Amino acid sequence: MKKGILYINQFFGQIGGEEMASHEPEIREGLVGPALELNKQLGDDVEITHTIICGDNFMGSNQEEAISRILEFLKDKEMDIFFAGPAFRAGRYGSACGNICKAVKENFDVPVLTSMNEENPGVEMFKKEMIIFKGGASAAAMRKDIKAMSSYALKMLNNEELLSAEKEGYFGRGIRKQVWLDSKTPAADRVIDMLLKKINDEPFKTELPIPPSEYVPIAPAITPEELKELEVAVVTSGGIVPVGNPDRIQSASATKWGRYEVSELYDLVAGEYMTIHAGFDPAAANADPDVIVPLDALRAYEKEGKIKGVYKYFYSTVGTGTTQAEASRMGKEIAKELIEAGIKAVILTST
Repeated sequence: MKKGILYINQFFGQIGGEEMASHEPEIREGLVGPALELNKQLGDDVEITHTIICGDNFMGSNQEEAISRILEFLKDKEMDIFFAGPAFRAGRYGSACGNICKAVKENFDVPVLTSMNEENPGVEMFKKEMIIFKGGASAAAMRKDIKAMSSYALKMLNNEELLSAEKEGYFGRGIRKQVWLDSKTPAADRVIDMLLKKINDEPFKTELPIPPSEYVPIAPAITPEELKELEVAVVTSGGIVPVGNPDRIQSASATKWGRYEVSELYDLVAGEYMTIHAGFDPAAANADPDVIVPLDALRAYEKEGKIKGVYKYFYSTVGTGTTQAEASRMGKEIAKELIEAGIKAVILTST
């Protein structure tokens, strides 16, 4: 019998909710939470022998340590396949599933499978690295999502024919394989047929899909002379906030942004401002928040007459793991405020 291991977070590991998101990695022999259903769906061919549990915040804030400890758990375990999730729409959980699957794949050379909703940022982060099944938005889809993973796992481990991403139900990885079609229609005739359908606004399906990309036009340049007459605002995805994080902006997969007044400040002081960003080492930013929000440099430019002034607020959120949809929404909301305030020059800083 083949053997598998499942990774889950603190919530599905029945440890607790957000208050236990810093739970350290542990491995348990046997089945916990979703492992029960996964083991059932795998039937007599594959047995889930262990369940690994790790808090989402611990993985996000201590990623190297968490992965190292989990790999240590696994080094003496029999393992033919590794599962993670399903992660649904939970951004931190999706990122954790992707990171641990990537590490297991690289270190143990076993197949890895996970499942996420299309809105989960982990999809864009990891779909080229591994197979991620198209999952539901919430735990209500648990049984269905686990069935998709288990069905594919059985086909893979039994050396059965594996179909395309579209037919199997996982996100395309950008890997193209040559296949022979059953159709006896020559390629030249098929392409002309598609072209005619396109010209006549009829539905058709390309044989070479190319993922669409959203392009944002580059703003026109502002000259140095124009800057002398403009207030400059700062918007950051580096997570700089007053100590205490009054707006409770998430440290990853953000859905909130904050606006903080700096009209009487000449720099951001350590101990009064900090970063809550979970995607980089915060030491430098906490020691001097101006490295992310350069208020001190802008004040110097203001004094030298290079800019008219600094806008009275700076805006902050967190970029790591944030979905394109949420980022777009927050960007539009912040831009609306700045336009209404008459601001025509903005510096966007990251990490």
